[in-house]
Amino acid sequence: MKQFINSKETLVTEAIDGTLRTAGGRLARLDGYPHIKVVVRTDWDKSKVALVSGGGSGHEPSHAGFVGQGMLTAAVCGEVFASPSVDAVLAGILAVTGKAGCLLIVKNYTGDRLNFGLAAERARSFGLKVNMVIVDDDVALPDLPQARGVAGTLFVHKIAGALADQGADLETITEAAKKTIGGAISIGMSLDTCTVPGSPKEDRIAHGKAELGLGIHGEAGIEQVDYSNARAAMAMVVDRLAPNLAPGPHVAIVNNLGSTTPLEMSVLLEELTASRIGSQIRWVIGPAAMMTSLDMHGFSVSLLPVGKTEEALLQAPVAPWAWPGCLALGAVSVLPLPDGLTPIQPLPSKNPETRKFIERCCDILIAAEDDLNALDAKSGDGDTGSTLATAARALVKALDRLPLADLTQLYRAIGLELSQTMGGSSGVLLAIFFAAAGDASSSGRGAIGALKAGLDRIMQVGGAQPGDRTMIDALLPALNALENGVEAAAAEARQGADATSRITRARAGRASYVSEASLSGHNDPGAEAVARLFEQLTLSPALTSKSA
Repeated sequence: MKQFINSKETLVTEAIDGTLRTAGGRLARLDGYPHIKVVVRTDWDKSKVALVSGGGSGHEPSHAGFVGQGMLTAAVCGEVFASPSVDAVLAGILAVTGKAGCLLIVKNYTGDRLNFGLAAERARSFGLKVNMVIVDDDVALPDLPQARGVAGTLFVHKIAGALADQGADLETITEAAKKTIGGAISIGMSLDTCTVPGSPKEDRIAHGKAELGLGIHGEAGIEQVDYSNARAAMAMVVDRLAPNLAPGPHVAIVNNLGSTTPLEMSVLLEELTASRIGSQIRWVIGPAAMMTSLDMHGFSVSLLPVGKTEEALLQAPVAPWAWPGCLALGAVSVLPLPDGLTPIQPLPSKNPETRKFIERCCDILIAAEDDLNALDAKSGDGDTGSTLATAARALVKALDRLPLADLTQLYRAIGLELSQTMGGSSGVLLAIFFAAAGDASSSGRGAIGALKAGLDRIMQVGGAQPGDRTMIDALLPALNALENGVEAAAAEARQGADATSRITRARAGRASYVSEASLSGHNDPGAEAVARLFEQLTLSPALTSKSA
């Protein structure tokens, strides 16, 4: 079991209690465990219209996370992906409903409709005023007579909640909820299925594929599509939303379905903004996890046409921590670099041989990207190949403005370029390496001598020495042998790189935090990169000490 749970039988009740621990007394649960799992406001004024929603668990923070001033009055929680019972819903209604009445906000799933509907009938028999609205915002299945209710439900929670907080009557709130439902549209996409506690994971989405239009309970989507990148994914989502888009400004909910990283979610928001409907989106809620599907690696987009009234209601302050706010979508602000950071650009010059040599080195590092990442994943964070490839690509683009005919200035220019484009400690160290090589070259040292001086400098600054399981283990013997030709240097680099697989205790770099078992039998990725570079150079015209 790869989940931090105790058992599926106690999962929901324990999670609710964990949530209530940090509610500061503003929330409580009804004493009905395990069959009745209802979270309610403790500060509720029954003179106002109560809002009750809920459904199966597994969509956290929905629905309990949205209980509080300005949103829901009570959330009725079922087991994972299972509707709560009639008694549970009725308990929630009775606990919070006064003379002003109650509005049930129900997602369009059969179990929820039946259980909430029957509970409403029973509540009415007690003399309570109870209305119910059904949310059906999913546009994935246009031919379906009854569309599913998904993340667009949050629009209803917020708008109805703001009106209830302002003291509006039941009919006014019900009509506003119906209007919101009529305008809300949603669709989701995922790269993987979710993992239901206590059940084997369904691996129906193959590598390189994504599923479009899947439900929040893990239901299969309308189709599986080829996945290439975030831009293409968002374009497919937009294509499904666009035919249902009303004229005028909209607010968007950009919802994390569970395990999509914040980094990915920000990229998806940027792509939505740049899409063909981006000009109609004026406000954004998120990106955030609001109505999830356990650990699903996916996202959904919900849209609602809004005027001034809806805008004000969506932006009204609320107490629930899970509500990320409704923020205006603006342009990206860019400020100039402070004085002193804009580099002095050297005068460019041409040298076809030098250019060809740099291009060859860069091509080698780019080609090795995936292999080096895989090697780094065994002992680090899996990005060595990408870091070096990114720097190589940037260096190729910069060739036209580099002083290729002046070796001293070239070393310095390469160091400057790497400091700007190459991330992590590797970027800093290689920038120091080439800057020091430039200084040594200006003092009259030859090409190989200058590179050795650069290596001495990074050992001083970085603290790594031969035998510490770094790129130095390959680079130092390679430079020492380079006067005898590139073949000799390649042989020494390979020997040094392979020796790192037997060094089970790193003393520098990220690998120093890794266990001996994880290091044993694997070459250091930096050393491997050096070895591959020299080996591949042997396949080019001979590299001599003069051309180095």
